[in-house]
Amino acid sequence: DHVFGYAVGCDLTRRDLQAEAKKMGRPWATAKGFDFSAPIGAIVPKDEEGLEDLLSSSSGTTSSNISLRVNDDVRQDSSLDNMIWNVPEIIAHLSKYFRLRPGDLVMTGTPAGVDALNVGDSVSISCGNLPSCEFVIGEAETS
Repeated sequence: DHVFGYAVGCDLTRRDLQAEAKKMGRPWATAKGFDFSAPIGAIVPKDEEGLEDLLSSSSGTTSSNISLRVNDDVRQDSSLDNMIWNVPEIIAHLSKYFRLRPGDLVMTGTPAGVDALNVGDSVSISCGNLPSCEFVIGEAETS
């Protein structure tokens, strides 16, 4: 009842800002909350017919793989079965600390294989048959 739908997204981190904040013993907010820090694909409502098919893999298994490619090279690939907590558990835990409201997005984490991205890199993330999330890394904006 608490989930509107599912999508594929990417929670980016500016490692330069993170390292600076760590060195100074400060929060990482700027490293996680910069413009365009969380690209996301189209959201498929959970009640939409065929969603179960969207979350199943092309091989017909019930658990999809989540995969991230950079410039067509696979960097991350894992089964959703490897998630530590399922969606209801994640929502229950988060709701102890935050008031979750309609429109909030919950990112569930990332498989092994996190690595640096560079300006010009083309990123594509897929999970089962959900619409993919695709973007290109641009120059950092400074004020």
